[in-house]
Amino acid sequence: MNKCAVVVILAAGEGTRMKSSKPKVMHEVCGYPIIEHMVRTAVEISESLPVVVVGHQAEQIEQYLGQRVRYAYQSQRLGTGHAVMVAHSILEKIDGYTVVVAGDIPLIRSSTLQKMVEYANEGGYDAVALSAILDDPTGYGRIIRNEAGDLERIVEHKDATEEQRRINEVNVSAYCFNIQLLLSSLNQLDNNNKQGEYYLTDVLHIMKEAGNKVGVFVAQDSDEVLGINTRVQLAEVEQKMRQRINRYHMENGVTLIDPNNTYIGPDVVIGSDTVVYPGNVLEGRTIIGEGCTLYPNNRIVNSVIGNQTQVQASVILESRIGDETTIGPYAYLRPGSNIGNRVRIGDFVEIKNSSIGDRSKVSHLSYVGDGTIGSDVNVGCGVVFVNYDGVKKHRAVVEDKAFIGCNVNLIAPVVVKEGAYIAAGSTITDEVPEYSLAIARARQVNKEGWVEKRQLKKKGE
Repeated sequence: MNKCAVVVILAAGEGTRMKSSKPKVMHEVCGYPIIEHMVRTAVEISESLPVVVVGHQAEQIEQYLGQRVRYAYQSQRLGTGHAVMVAHSILEKIDGYTVVVAGDIPLIRSSTLQKMVEYANEGGYDAVALSAILDDPTGYGRIIRNEAGDLERIVEHKDATEEQRRINEVNVSAYCFNIQLLLSSLNQLDNNNKQGEYYLTDVLHIMKEAGNKVGVFVAQDSDEVLGINTRVQLAEVEQKMRQRINRYHMENGVTLIDPNNTYIGPDVVIGSDTVVYPGNVLEGRTIIGEGCTLYPNNRIVNSVIGNQTQVQASVILESRIGDETTIGPYAYLRPGSNIGNRVRIGDFVEIKNSSIGDRSKVSHLSYVGDGTIGSDVNVGCGVVFVNYDGVKKHRAVVEDKAFIGCNVNLIAPVVVKEGAYIAAGSTITDEVPEYSLAIARARQVNKEGWVEKRQLKKKGE
Protein backbone atom coordinates (compact mmCIF):
# COMPACT_ATOMS: atom_id res chain seq x y z
CA MET A 1 0.00 0.00 0.00
CA ASN A 2 1.40 3.34 -1.09
CA LYS A 3 0.74 5.81 1.71
CA CYS A 4 1.04 9.52 1.12
CA ALA A 5 3.90 11.44 2.70
CA VAL A 6 1.67 13.86 4.61
CA VAL A 7 -1.97 14.98 4.88
CA VAL A 8 -2.89 18.66 5.00
CA ILE A 9 -6.29 19.46 6.53
CA LEU A 10 -7.75 22.88 5.77
CA ALA A 11 -9.53 24.06 8.93
CA ALA A 12 -9.07 27.83 9.05
CA GLY A 13 -12.55 28.89 7.95
CA GLU A 14 -14.85 30.91 10.18
CA GLY A 15 -17.98 28.96 9.34
CA THR A 16 -20.17 32.05 9.57
CA ARG A 17 -23.27 30.20 8.43
CA MET A 18 -23.08 28.00 11.52
CA LYS A 19 -23.88 31.12 13.57
CA SER A 20 -21.69 29.88 16.37
CA SER A 21 -19.07 31.17 18.79
CA LYS A 22 -16.78 28.22 18.06
CA PRO A 23 -14.97 27.13 14.90
CA LYS A 24 -16.98 25.07 12.44
CA VAL A 25 -14.68 22.08 12.73
CA MET A 26 -15.23 21.93 16.50
CA HIS A 27 -18.92 21.13 16.09
CA GLU A 28 -19.61 17.49 16.84
CA VAL A 29 -20.68 14.63 14.63
CA CYS A 30 -21.49 11.39 16.46
CA GLY A 31 -19.90 12.58 19.67
CA TYR A 32 -16.62 13.94 18.30
CA PRO A 33 -15.62 17.27 16.73
CA ILE A 34 -15.51 17.29 12.94
CA ILE A 35 -11.75 17.85 13.08
CA GLU A 36 -11.33 14.65 15.13
CA HIS A 37 -12.88 12.61 12.34
CA MET A 38 -10.62 14.29 9.80
CA VAL A 39 -7.45 13.67 11.83
CA ARG A 40 -8.35 10.02 12.39
CA THR A 41 -8.81 9.60 8.66
CA ALA A 42 -5.51 11.32 7.97
CA VAL A 43 -3.41 9.11 10.26
CA GLU A 44 -4.71 5.99 8.52
CA ILE A 45 -3.21 6.99 5.16
CA SER A 46 0.05 8.59 6.25
CA GLU A 47 2.75 7.68 8.75
CA SER A 48 3.66 11.31 9.47
CA LEU A 49 1.76 13.76 11.65
CA PRO A 50 -1.03 15.55 9.77
CA VAL A 51 -0.75 19.28 9.14
CA VAL A 52 -3.82 21.25 10.21
CA VAL A 53 -4.18 24.74 8.76
CA VAL A 54 -5.89 26.89 11.39
CA GLY A 55 -6.96 30.50 11.57
CA HIS A 56 -10.27 31.53 13.14
CA GLN A 57 -10.17 30.74 16.86
CA ALA A 58 -7.15 28.53 16.32
CA GLU A 59 -6.60 28.18 20.06
CA GLN A 60 -9.74 26.06 20.45
CA ILE A 61 -8.54 23.59 17.84
CA GLU A 62 -5.03 23.53 19.28
CA GLN A 63 -6.33 22.95 22.77
CA TYR A 64 -8.34 19.97 21.56
CA LEU A 65 -5.82 18.33 19.23
CA GLY A 66 -2.69 19.11 21.22
CA GLN A 67 0.50 17.53 19.89
CA ARG A 68 -1.25 14.96 17.69
CA VAL A 69 -0.81 17.21 14.64
CA ARG A 70 1.37 19.98 13.23
CA TYR A 71 -0.08 23.45 12.71
CA ALA A 72 0.12 26.03 9.96
CA TYR A 73 -1.44 29.44 10.58
CA GLN A 74 -3.59 31.34 8.08
CA SER A 75 -4.10 34.75 9.67
CA GLN A 76 -5.95 36.07 6.62
CA ARG A 77 -8.47 33.82 4.90
CA LEU A 78 -7.57 34.43 1.28
CA GLY A 79 -8.77 31.14 -0.20
CA THR A 80 -7.86 27.47 -0.27
CA GLY A 81 -4.71 28.08 -2.30
CA HIS A 82 -3.49 30.57 0.27
CA ALA A 83 -4.29 28.05 3.03
CA VAL A 84 -1.85 25.57 1.51
CA MET A 85 0.73 28.35 0.97
CA VAL A 86 1.00 28.88 4.73
CA ALA A 87 2.08 25.24 5.10
CA HIS A 88 5.00 25.82 2.71
CA SER A 89 7.69 25.64 5.40
CA ILE A 90 6.51 22.17 6.41
CA LEU A 91 5.88 20.78 2.93
CA GLU A 92 9.17 21.93 1.43
CA LYS A 93 11.03 19.44 3.60
CA ILE A 94 8.98 16.47 2.37
CA ASP A 95 9.08 14.46 -0.85
CA GLY A 96 6.34 12.34 -2.34
CA TYR A 97 2.60 12.85 -2.42
CA THR A 98 0.50 14.97 -0.12
CA VAL A 99 -3.24 14.69 0.31
CA VAL A 100 -4.89 18.06 0.81
CA VAL A 101 -8.44 17.82 2.14
CA ALA A 102 -11.10 20.20 3.41
CA GLY A 103 -11.64 19.98 7.15
CA ASP A 104 -15.44 19.81 6.97
CA ILE A 105 -16.11 16.48 5.22
CA PRO A 106 -16.04 13.97 8.10
CA LEU A 107 -17.79 11.25 6.08
CA ILE A 108 -14.80 10.85 3.78
CA ARG A 109 -13.34 7.35 4.17
CA SER A 110 -9.63 6.74 4.55
CA SER A 111 -10.02 3.94 2.00
CA THR A 112 -11.28 6.43 -0.60
CA LEU A 113 -8.35 8.80 -0.04
CA GLN A 114 -5.95 5.85 -0.10
CA LYS A 115 -7.38 4.68 -3.44
CA MET A 116 -6.86 8.20 -4.80
CA VAL A 117 -3.18 8.06 -3.78
CA GLU A 118 -2.79 4.63 -5.37
CA TYR A 119 -4.51 5.89 -8.53
CA ALA A 120 -1.98 8.71 -8.71
CA ASN A 121 0.94 6.34 -8.20
CA GLU A 122 -0.19 3.71 -10.64
CA GLY A 123 -1.20 6.22 -13.32
CA GLY A 124 1.89 8.36 -12.99
CA TYR A 125 -0.18 11.44 -12.17
CA ASP A 126 1.39 14.55 -10.71
CA ALA A 127 -1.94 15.59 -9.25
CA VAL A 128 -5.37 14.01 -8.83
CA ALA A 129 -8.64 15.62 -7.80
CA LEU A 130 -11.28 13.59 -6.01
CA SER A 131 -14.74 13.90 -7.55
CA ALA A 132 -18.27 12.62 -7.00
CA ILE A 133 -21.45 12.37 -9.02
CA LEU A 134 -24.30 14.30 -7.37
CA ASP A 135 -27.98 14.56 -8.27
CA ASP A 136 -27.88 18.17 -7.13
CA PRO A 137 -24.43 19.72 -7.67
CA THR A 138 -25.47 23.24 -6.63
CA GLY A 139 -22.70 25.04 -4.79
CA TYR A 140 -19.93 22.65 -5.81
CA GLY A 141 -17.11 23.29 -8.27
CA ARG A 142 -17.63 21.40 -11.53
CA ILE A 143 -15.16 18.92 -13.01
CA ILE A 144 -14.33 19.67 -16.65
CA ARG A 145 -12.67 16.68 -18.37
CA ASN A 146 -10.66 16.59 -21.58
CA GLU A 147 -11.04 14.08 -24.41
CA ALA A 148 -8.75 11.61 -22.65
CA GLY A 149 -10.94 11.68 -19.56
CA ASP A 150 -8.36 13.49 -17.46
CA LEU A 151 -8.90 16.84 -15.79
CA GLU A 152 -9.18 19.87 -18.00
CA ARG A 153 -10.06 22.30 -15.19
CA ILE A 154 -12.32 22.88 -12.19
CA VAL A 155 -14.80 25.73 -12.31
CA GLU A 156 -16.29 27.06 -9.07
CA HIS A 157 -20.09 27.22 -9.06
CA LYS A 158 -20.17 30.98 -8.75
CA ASP A 159 -17.78 31.32 -11.72
CA ALA A 160 -19.44 28.65 -13.91
CA THR A 161 -21.51 29.25 -17.01
CA GLU A 162 -25.04 27.89 -17.25
CA GLU A 163 -23.81 25.01 -19.41
CA GLN A 164 -21.07 24.16 -16.90
CA ARG A 165 -23.56 24.23 -14.03
CA ARG A 166 -25.46 21.39 -15.69
CA ILE A 167 -22.45 19.10 -15.12
CA ASN A 168 -23.11 16.80 -12.13
CA GLU A 169 -19.54 15.63 -11.53
CA VAL A 170 -18.22 17.86 -8.77
CA ASN A 171 -15.02 18.65 -6.97
CA VAL A 172 -14.88 17.13 -3.49
CA SER A 173 -12.15 19.42 -2.09
CA ALA A 174 -9.71 16.55 -1.66
CA TYR A 175 -6.57 16.26 -3.76
CA CYS A 176 -3.39 14.31 -4.17
CA PHE A 177 -0.33 16.34 -5.23
CA ASN A 178 3.31 15.75 -5.97
CA ILE A 179 4.60 18.00 -3.19
CA GLN A 180 7.41 19.76 -5.03
CA LEU A 181 5.27 20.45 -8.10
CA LEU A 182 2.51 21.71 -5.82
CA LEU A 183 4.85 24.21 -4.15
CA SER A 184 6.23 25.53 -7.43
CA SER A 185 2.69 25.91 -8.82
CA LEU A 186 1.50 27.76 -5.72
CA ASN A 187 4.06 30.48 -6.53
CA GLN A 188 2.20 31.14 -9.78
CA LEU A 189 -1.27 31.54 -8.28
CA ASP A 190 -3.23 34.77 -8.63
CA ASN A 191 -6.57 35.95 -7.27
CA ASN A 192 -8.12 37.11 -10.53
CA ASN A 193 -11.64 35.89 -9.82
CA LYS A 194 -14.95 37.19 -8.47
CA GLN A 195 -14.01 36.46 -4.86
CA GLY A 196 -10.49 37.83 -5.02
CA GLU A 197 -9.21 34.57 -3.54
CA TYR A 198 -6.39 32.17 -4.32
CA TYR A 199 -8.10 28.96 -5.43
CA LEU A 200 -6.32 25.68 -4.87
CA THR A 201 -8.21 24.38 -7.89
CA ASP A 202 -6.24 26.81 -10.07
CA VAL A 203 -3.07 24.94 -9.10
CA LEU A 204 -4.37 21.97 -11.06
CA HIS A 205 -4.77 24.14 -14.14
CA ILE A 206 -1.28 25.61 -13.70
CA MET A 207 0.22 22.13 -13.40
CA LYS A 208 -1.63 20.95 -16.47
CA GLU A 209 -0.47 23.96 -18.50
CA ALA A 210 3.08 23.16 -17.46
CA GLY A 211 2.76 19.70 -18.99
CA ASN A 212 2.16 17.79 -15.77
CA LYS A 213 -0.27 14.88 -15.74
CA VAL A 214 -3.46 15.76 -13.83
CA GLY A 215 -6.28 13.24 -13.30
CA VAL A 216 -9.61 12.71 -11.57
CA PHE A 217 -10.60 9.89 -9.23
CA VAL A 218 -14.31 9.34 -8.61
CA ALA A 219 -15.56 8.49 -5.11
CA GLN A 220 -18.02 5.62 -5.30
CA ASP A 221 -20.23 6.82 -2.44
CA SER A 222 -21.49 10.35 -2.94
CA ASP A 223 -22.39 10.61 0.74
CA GLU A 224 -18.69 10.82 1.55
CA VAL A 225 -18.35 14.23 0.00
CA LEU A 226 -21.06 15.98 1.99
CA GLY A 227 -19.58 19.13 3.45
CA ILE A 228 -20.80 21.06 6.48
CA ASN A 229 -21.53 24.76 6.29
CA THR A 230 -24.81 25.02 8.23
CA ARG A 231 -26.53 23.39 11.19
CA VAL A 232 -28.87 21.68 8.75
CA GLN A 233 -25.93 20.10 6.93
CA LEU A 234 -24.43 19.16 10.30
CA ALA A 235 -27.58 17.20 11.13
CA GLU A 236 -27.61 15.56 7.70
CA VAL A 237 -24.02 14.39 8.06
CA GLU A 238 -24.74 13.19 11.61
CA GLN A 239 -27.59 11.06 10.28
CA LYS A 240 -25.46 9.61 7.47
CA MET A 241 -22.64 8.69 9.85
CA ARG A 242 -25.04 7.07 12.32
CA GLN A 243 -26.54 5.03 9.51
CA ARG A 244 -23.06 3.90 8.51
CA ILE A 245 -22.15 2.93 12.07
CA ASN A 246 -25.43 1.11 12.71
CA ARG A 247 -25.16 -0.80 9.46
CA TYR A 248 -21.67 -1.95 10.44
CA HIS A 249 -22.94 -3.40 13.73
CA MET A 250 -25.93 -5.10 12.12
CA GLU A 251 -23.67 -6.69 9.51
CA ASN A 252 -21.56 -8.03 12.40
CA GLY A 253 -24.31 -9.82 14.26
CA VAL A 254 -26.00 -7.13 16.35
CA THR A 255 -29.79 -6.71 16.28
CA LEU A 256 -30.98 -3.10 16.26
CA ILE A 257 -34.75 -3.09 16.71
CA ASP A 258 -35.07 0.43 15.32
CA PRO A 259 -31.81 1.70 13.78
CA ASN A 260 -33.24 5.15 13.19
CA ASN A 261 -33.64 5.64 16.94
CA THR A 262 -30.42 4.01 18.10
CA TYR A 263 -27.33 6.18 18.61
CA ILE A 264 -23.95 4.43 18.61
CA GLY A 265 -20.62 6.25 18.69
CA PRO A 266 -17.76 5.47 16.30
CA ASP A 267 -15.60 3.76 18.95
CA VAL A 268 -18.30 1.54 20.47
CA VAL A 269 -17.77 -2.23 20.28
CA ILE A 270 -20.78 -4.58 20.47
CA GLY A 271 -20.63 -8.37 20.59
CA SER A 272 -22.71 -10.66 18.40
CA ASP A 273 -26.28 -11.63 19.31
CA THR A 274 -26.73 -8.52 21.40
CA VAL A 275 -30.15 -6.89 20.98
CA VAL A 276 -30.42 -3.11 21.17
CA TYR A 277 -33.87 -1.54 21.54
CA PRO A 278 -34.78 2.02 20.47
CA GLY A 279 -33.67 5.00 22.50
CA ASN A 280 -30.23 3.65 23.41
CA VAL A 281 -27.31 6.09 23.34
CA LEU A 282 -23.91 4.36 23.40
CA GLU A 283 -20.98 6.77 23.59
CA GLY A 284 -17.21 6.93 23.87
CA ARG A 285 -15.15 3.76 24.14
CA THR A 286 -17.99 1.59 25.36
CA ILE A 287 -17.74 -2.18 24.96
CA ILE A 288 -20.87 -4.34 25.06
CA GLY A 289 -20.45 -8.10 25.31
CA GLU A 290 -22.18 -10.92 23.47
CA GLY A 291 -25.81 -11.88 23.95
CA CYS A 292 -26.73 -8.76 25.92
CA THR A 293 -30.11 -7.05 25.84
CA LEU A 294 -30.21 -3.28 26.01
CA TYR A 295 -33.86 -2.44 26.60
CA PRO A 296 -35.15 1.03 25.64
CA ASN A 297 -33.69 4.32 26.79
CA ASN A 298 -30.21 3.63 28.17
CA ARG A 299 -27.25 5.99 28.07
CA ILE A 300 -23.93 4.15 28.36
CA VAL A 301 -20.66 6.11 28.21
CA ASN A 302 -17.07 4.77 28.30
CA SER A 303 -18.17 1.60 30.05
CA VAL A 304 -17.59 -2.14 29.70
CA ILE A 305 -20.49 -4.57 29.93
CA GLY A 306 -20.00 -8.33 30.02
CA ASN A 307 -21.85 -11.12 28.25
CA GLN A 308 -25.54 -11.96 28.68
CA THR A 309 -26.19 -8.81 30.71
CA GLN A 310 -29.46 -6.86 30.59
CA VAL A 311 -29.82 -3.11 31.01
CA GLN A 312 -33.09 -1.19 31.08
CA ALA A 313 -33.71 2.58 31.10
CA SER A 314 -30.51 3.38 32.98
CA VAL A 315 -27.47 5.68 32.88
CA ILE A 316 -24.02 4.05 33.08
CA LEU A 317 -20.92 6.26 33.10
CA GLU A 318 -17.30 5.03 33.12
CA SER A 319 -18.17 1.78 34.84
CA ARG A 320 -17.63 -1.97 34.46
CA ILE A 321 -20.36 -4.60 34.62
CA GLY A 322 -19.88 -8.35 34.61
CA ASP A 323 -21.69 -11.25 32.96
CA GLU A 324 -25.34 -12.19 33.42
CA THR A 325 -26.08 -9.09 35.44
CA THR A 326 -29.30 -7.05 35.34
CA ILE A 327 -29.33 -3.26 35.63
CA GLY A 328 -32.41 -1.06 36.05
CA PRO A 329 -34.86 0.22 35.31
CA TYR A 330 -33.79 3.75 36.25
CA ALA A 331 -30.45 2.85 37.77
CA TYR A 332 -27.64 5.41 37.80
CA LEU A 333 -24.09 4.05 37.74
CA ARG A 334 -21.66 6.90 38.17
CA PRO A 335 -17.93 6.78 37.35
CA GLY A 336 -15.90 4.14 39.12
CA SER A 337 -18.69 1.60 39.60
CA ASN A 338 -17.48 -1.99 39.27
CA ILE A 339 -20.30 -4.53 39.21
CA GLY A 340 -19.65 -8.28 39.29
CA ASN A 341 -21.30 -11.27 37.65
CA ARG A 342 -24.96 -12.24 38.16
CA VAL A 343 -25.59 -9.09 40.17
CA ARG A 344 -28.96 -7.38 40.44
CA ILE A 345 -29.00 -3.56 40.43
CA GLY A 346 -32.65 -2.55 40.51
CA ASP A 347 -34.85 0.48 40.02
CA PHE A 348 -33.76 3.89 41.27
CA VAL A 349 -30.44 2.62 42.60
CA GLU A 350 -27.44 4.94 42.45
CA ILE A 351 -23.89 3.55 42.56
CA LYS A 352 -20.80 5.76 42.74
CA ASN A 353 -17.14 4.73 42.92
CA SER A 354 -18.10 1.39 44.40
CA SER A 355 -17.56 -2.31 43.78
CA ILE A 356 -20.23 -4.96 44.11
CA GLY A 357 -19.29 -8.63 44.19
CA ASP A 358 -20.79 -11.56 42.35
CA ARG A 359 -24.44 -12.54 42.97
CA SER A 360 -25.14 -9.56 45.25
CA LYS A 361 -28.39 -7.59 45.04
CA VAL A 362 -29.14 -3.90 45.43
CA SER A 363 -32.70 -4.14 44.28
CA HIS A 364 -34.28 -0.73 44.68
CA LEU A 365 -34.18 2.82 46.00
CA SER A 366 -30.70 2.69 47.52
CA TYR A 367 -27.51 4.71 47.31
CA VAL A 368 -24.07 3.07 47.37
CA GLY A 369 -21.32 5.69 47.34
CA ASP A 370 -17.66 4.90 47.99
CA GLY A 371 -18.55 1.41 49.10
CA THR A 372 -17.16 -2.09 48.76
CA ILE A 373 -19.77 -4.84 48.76
CA GLY A 374 -18.69 -8.47 48.70
CA SER A 375 -20.35 -11.48 47.10
CA ASP A 376 -23.81 -12.86 47.93
CA VAL A 377 -24.82 -9.69 49.78
CA ASN A 378 -28.42 -8.45 49.98
CA VAL A 379 -28.92 -4.69 50.25
CA GLY A 380 -32.51 -3.82 51.10
CA CYS A 381 -34.73 -0.98 49.93
CA GLY A 382 -33.75 2.55 50.95
CA VAL A 383 -30.23 1.75 52.16
CA VAL A 384 -27.85 4.70 52.15
CA PHE A 385 -24.06 4.55 52.29
CA VAL A 386 -23.43 7.82 54.13
CA ASN A 387 -20.00 8.58 52.70
CA TYR A 388 -19.56 12.34 53.26
CA ASP A 389 -18.98 14.05 56.59
CA GLY A 390 -19.04 17.55 55.14
CA VAL A 391 -15.29 17.66 54.59
CA LYS A 392 -14.08 14.26 53.38
CA LYS A 393 -15.42 11.17 51.66
CA HIS A 394 -15.16 7.89 53.54
CA ARG A 395 -15.57 4.26 52.56
CA ALA A 396 -17.91 1.61 53.90
CA VAL A 397 -17.20 -2.11 53.50
CA VAL A 398 -19.81 -4.88 53.50
CA GLU A 399 -18.25 -8.33 53.40
CA ASP A 400 -19.54 -11.52 51.77
CA LYS A 401 -22.98 -12.95 52.63
CA ALA A 402 -24.07 -9.99 54.73
CA PHE A 403 -27.73 -8.90 54.84
CA ILE A 404 -28.60 -5.21 55.05
CA GLY A 405 -32.23 -4.53 55.97
CA CYS A 406 -34.42 -1.77 54.56
CA ASN A 407 -33.79 1.89 55.41
CA VAL A 408 -30.36 1.31 56.92
CA ASN A 409 -27.79 4.10 57.10
CA LEU A 410 -24.14 2.99 57.01
CA ILE A 411 -22.11 5.89 58.40
CA ALA A 412 -18.69 5.57 56.81
CA PRO A 413 -16.01 4.66 57.62
CA VAL A 414 -17.55 1.42 58.84
CA VAL A 415 -17.20 -2.33 58.22
CA VAL A 416 -19.95 -4.94 58.19
CA LYS A 417 -18.20 -8.28 58.56
CA GLU A 418 -18.97 -11.52 56.73
CA GLY A 419 -22.43 -13.01 57.24
CA ALA A 420 -23.65 -10.21 59.51
CA TYR A 421 -27.28 -9.01 59.54
CA ILE A 422 -28.45 -5.45 60.10
CA ALA A 423 -32.01 -4.85 61.21
CA ALA A 424 -34.23 -2.56 59.17
CA GLY A 425 -34.18 1.10 60.12
CA SER A 426 -30.76 0.95 61.80
CA THR A 427 -28.08 3.62 61.65
CA ILE A 428 -24.72 1.85 61.83
CA THR A 429 -21.67 3.73 63.10
CA ASP A 430 -19.55 0.86 64.47
CA GLU A 431 -18.17 -2.35 63.06
CA VAL A 432 -20.64 -5.24 62.91
CA PRO A 433 -18.96 -8.57 63.82
CA GLU A 434 -19.23 -11.72 61.71
CA TYR A 435 -22.56 -13.56 61.70
CA SER A 436 -24.07 -11.19 64.28
CA LEU A 437 -27.25 -9.09 64.23
CA ALA A 438 -26.91 -5.33 64.62
CA ILE A 439 -29.88 -3.26 65.75
CA ALA A 440 -29.31 0.46 66.05
CA ARG A 441 -32.60 2.28 66.46
CA ALA A 442 -34.55 3.89 69.32
CA ARG A 443 -37.32 1.85 70.98
CA GLN A 444 -40.83 2.84 69.84
CA VAL A 445 -42.79 5.00 72.27
CA ASN A 446 -46.58 5.47 71.96
CA LYS A 447 -48.06 8.55 73.68
CA GLU A 448 -51.74 7.83 74.15
CA GLY A 449 -54.14 10.76 73.75
CA TRP A 450 -51.45 12.99 72.27
CA VAL A 451 -53.53 14.00 69.24
CA GLU A 452 -56.57 14.98 71.29
CA LYS A 453 -54.47 17.03 73.69
CA ARG A 454 -52.80 18.80 70.75
CA GLN A 455 -56.14 19.65 69.18
CA LEU A 456 -57.53 21.01 72.47
CA LYS A 457 -54.47 23.18 72.87
CA LYS A 458 -54.88 24.64 69.39
CA LYS A 459 -58.52 25.47 70.11
CA GLY A 460 -57.49 27.24 73.31
CA GLU A 461 -55.18 29.54 71.39
